[in-house]
Amino acid sequence: MAKQVIKVPDLGGADQVDVIEIAVAVGDTVAEEDALIVVEGDKASMDVPAPVAGKILSISVKEGDKVSEGDVIGEMETEAGGEVAEEVAQEAAPAPAEAPAPAPVVEAAPAPAPAGEETEEELKVPDLGGADAVDVIEISVAAGDSVEEGDALIVVEGDKASMDVPSSASGTIVSLSVKEGDKVSTGDVIGLIKTVSGGAAPAPVSGAAAPAPAAAPAPAPQAPAAAHEPSAPPKRDPHVERDHTPSAEVYAGPAVRKLARELGVTLNKVKPTGPRNRVTKDDLHAYIKEQVKKAESGAAGGVGGGIGIAPMPEIDFSQFGPVTTEPMSKIHKITAANMSRNWLNVPHVTQFDDADITELEDFRKAMKAEAEKRGVKLTPVPFLLKAAAAALREVPSFNVSLHNDGEHIVKKDYVHIGMAVDTPKGLMVPVIRDVDKKGLYDLAEEATALAIAARDGKLKPRDMQGACFTISSLGAIGGSGFTPIVNAPEVGILGVSKLSVRPEWNGKEFVPRKMLPLALSYDHRAVNGGDAGRFLTYLAGVLADVRRLLL
Repeated sequence: MAKQVIKVPDLGGADQVDVIEIAVAVGDTVAEEDALIVVEGDKASMDVPAPVAGKILSISVKEGDKVSEGDVIGEMETEAGGEVAEEVAQEAAPAPAEAPAPAPVVEAAPAPAPAGEETEEELKVPDLGGADAVDVIEISVAAGDSVEEGDALIVVEGDKASMDVPSSASGTIVSLSVKEGDKVSTGDVIGLIKTVSGGAAPAPVSGAAAPAPAAAPAPAPQAPAAAHEPSAPPKRDPHVERDHTPSAEVYAGPAVRKLARELGVTLNKVKPTGPRNRVTKDDLHAYIKEQVKKAESGAAGGVGGGIGIAPMPEIDFSQFGPVTTEPMSKIHKITAANMSRNWLNVPHVTQFDDADITELEDFRKAMKAEAEKRGVKLTPVPFLLKAAAAALREVPSFNVSLHNDGEHIVKKDYVHIGMAVDTPKGLMVPVIRDVDKKGLYDLAEEATALAIAARDGKLKPRDMQGACFTISSLGAIGGSGFTPIVNAPEVGILGVSKLSVRPEWNGKEFVPRKMLPLALSYDHRAVNGGDAGRFLTYLAGVLADVRRLLL
């Protein structure tokens, strides 16, 4: 065995190139031409190969250093070959012709195994530097693969780092004894490898010189034979499938692969920017940011996309006729984003019913003159607010929100109700607080004031926060029913449509009744169907007989 200094070879005229990757570590066994480091100049990157086969003793450079031709990379332990063999040949060169040298006596080396003999040997986990019971996080080969000495077999991960476990010999993998998720320690068997013994003739070894006979001329001096050179390891068959995982053929280091697993990213989807199309950690972070941006833009646009849903295709509508493109208002964009988020995240269920508000309408009209004296307009809205507040108190499972951790429900001991208002700038939902503690006239006055402020664009952020429930009424516009979208973090919303007069059977005859269509949408994660049925039935009953509000 001999030590050899490893130097940077001819770089084709390049000087002071950057070391961008260290491909080996101290203790690694490498074959001739295996990459030791990767350097990058102004125009290209290249591997610096091992000049001979051997074991790495030291590395003198690190990532980020600059090197030039002739600089020392490190030291390796080799068989007596390469530069060492040349030195031996020079020392053993024959003397000049006028001083004949005696012929060397050659002793035969021990006979090697017959050329081409196949043997199987165990592949074991090498010294892990004190680590014990490390996790197998990746299988790099499969049975039938041809590997070279030093090729990665598995990747293991301890508390502080991950590392490749290299093959101790060249040959064909017979079987593997471990799988992803197993724990291994130093000396554990990874599998079996089939190797083929070399067929080269053994090199002669110089022995003690014997004098030639006096009468005979000295034979021509013979240079010692070249040191034994092991046969080249079998080449990997490019047609053998190694790994069927999507990221198997991606050029990335163990640390990057670990990060990709933690982030749940398939590496072949990441655009590499590193040397030789290597995926770096920055590439992973850029990919995650891009996916988040796509999801957010898809939700904000309100036209599809986000959480794995393909966006709507872009269409040139001008090909069908004249068009005008106008920017969406800020309120419109916010509403679109909220509606998309709520619809995608909340499992909606909608329940329908009709409330007989014949008596309520008679009472409201009877109180109209008194309300005008108080300076308020008594519409159906304050009755709806008061009835919804009573229902929230009666069925408290609607007066909740789901906690962000997904494991708790927040129960509210206050009753604030949002009231959807159609404005020239878009839909706005001001909130009336403590509805259960206010009278009909107070609610009528406050609802009118908030609706005016919404249409005039004078609502403050606080005026639209903290609702427990929302009422959206289209009664003044028309329609027999619709499905409102829950405004999370609320868990329920009431849709009210246009009043209609219909014949209803009272047990003796059909009589005209004023029927109000109601649609209750709710978040099925927080509210079950039974509670929704009780809520809507109680609400319709209170609207049918407002005297029940006194109970």
